[in-house]
Amino acid sequence: MPLVEHLRELRNRLAKGLLAIAAVTIVALAYSEELMQFLTKSVPTCAPNVTSDGGNCAIVSFNTLMAPFSTTIQLSLTAGLVVASPVWLYQLWAFVAPGLHKNEKKYTYAFVGAAVPLFGAGAYLAYLILPISVKVLISLTPSGSANILSLNDVLDFTLRMVLVFGLAFELPLVLVMLNLTGVLTGRRMAGWWRGVIMGVFVFGAVITPTTDPVGMIALAGPITILYFGAVGFSLLNDRRRRRGNPDAELDDDEASALDLTPQAVGAVEPVTAARALPEQATAEPGGSGAHRLNGYDDIT
Repeated sequence: MPLVEHLRELRNRLAKGLLAIAAVTIVALAYSEELMQFLTKSVPTCAPNVTSDGGNCAIVSFNTLMAPFSTTIQLSLTAGLVVASPVWLYQLWAFVAPGLHKNEKKYTYAFVGAAVPLFGAGAYLAYLILPISVKVLISLTPSGSANILSLNDVLDFTLRMVLVFGLAFELPLVLVMLNLTGVLTGRRMAGWWRGVIMGVFVFGAVITPTTDPVGMIALAGPITILYFGAVGFSLLNDRRRRRGNPDAELDDDEASALDLTPQAVGAVEPVTAARALPEQATAEPGGSGAHRLNGYDDIT
């Protein structure tokens, strides 16, 4: 396909994806208030006759004049990107797929089929522990102080938690794909388990926006379980690969096992040498056939 055709197809794919995002964004604008209430459920807001004092509750507010408008637009665009993701991801796949081999398409289908539920599970877990994390953070407020939270900050905090948990749940899937492509073996991953567990808990403590141990344990615990699941899958896949090819797990600079058992040598077959020189090909008086001594040409 010429370059102009590729560019035209890319333009059409991008246009379809952007139209889907714009359509969902417009619908989200109509339901922006319901979306804000859904995403701020984790905040223990104060009742109409209750005053925020210490860590009992919080008041969600807008701090600037443009905050209601900018927050509504940001929330609607985010909803458009997330809800319309099947459309623009399909357009991206339809543009890239013709250039992939059959086995690459198979791996891509498997990766997408596992990545979507894993991301959804991580996002759902983040939404479940959000109220606990928010209560822990608000409880640190000293008595006599009020919690007045910006709605924009609350939405940013919620979206970051959802994205962090969703993407963190994809890490074991990456290990499985590296094993399927032959980059990592299950035995090597199993040997890293101590360092991986320590790294996962440190990662959970650093990457989560909260400073409480609840978020760290809630993130590190499922990732650790998924990691051992990936190790088990990789070990089984390596065993299957060894049955088909004993040298499949060898490194590029590692020699395969050789069979050094001596074998019997057969009888030597006589080989007649072909005459190459013109004077050797004839037996005329001027040729070498008339001058042979003990089977050798006596040309000299």
